[in-house]
Amino acid sequence: MSEELEVLHKAVLKTGAPEHSRRKFMMGAAGALGGMGLIGSLPSAASAATGPANPNNTTQTILNVAATAEVLATIVNTLGYRRPIVKDKVTRRNIGAAAQEELAHYNTLIGLGATPLTKRIWVPNAVLASQTGLLTTLVAGDQIFVNAYLIGVGAFAKADPKLAAVPAEFMGAEAVHRALALQSLGQLGNDRIYMKVDFTDILDAVKALQAAGFGFGAKGAKPGQFFDFDDITPRTPTFAEVNTPDPTPIDA
Repeated sequence: MSEELEVLHKAVLKTGAPEHSRRKFMMGAAGALGGMGLIGSLPSAASAATGPANPNNTTQTILNVAATAEVLATIVNTLGYRRPIVKDKVTRRNIGAAAQEELAHYNTLIGLGATPLTKRIWVPNAVLASQTGLLTTLVAGDQIFVNAYLIGVGAFAKADPKLAAVPAEFMGAEAVHRALALQSLGQLGNDRIYMKVDFTDILDAVKALQAAGFGFGAKGAKPGQFFDFDDITPRTPTFAEVNTPDPTPIDA
């Protein structure tokens, strides 16, 4: 049985449906997935959540890496909103709302016991030099965050199923951020049938951001400057339209 069908089979078993009904459903699902060309394409996402355990993917490491990423995201989105590089009003408001949401993510992660690796981030000059540079960075960065939170869903589900809702909800928000940035670049925003996974080791999220020129407590590989989270967050905007409740724990 393929990995995606194995995941589906486990879900069907939990329904308690009669065996003949389960068998009929699985046969139909296999045909449908195969007909759509999805068998063979889903394992990347499935492996992030259900694949073999990676020693780096402990809940604490994921919390720490995620909190550090949210430090970066809050800084970049806040500065992008405050600087006069974004001319389109709707795009600017979306970036400001993203800053508010990234800060809320950070606070939730801290409440769960996260410790950021640093709150001093080296930001490449090119990121804040133009609207295109900012939006392109947000597309790439939010994809990294989506991937990281997908890893978190699997790790949290194994450690405490109720907490798996947290990275799942955050992943959804990051996917929206990515889609809006793509749309503002004139590209198709809803370009994913399922969320893409490029890596299954949470520490690769840090490496990917470093490869883009960001630095965590140290200078990055590209020309830029340091920004301190605690200096930036007083400038993070707040929009009344953004919902603010904490993620809701979901029973397994």
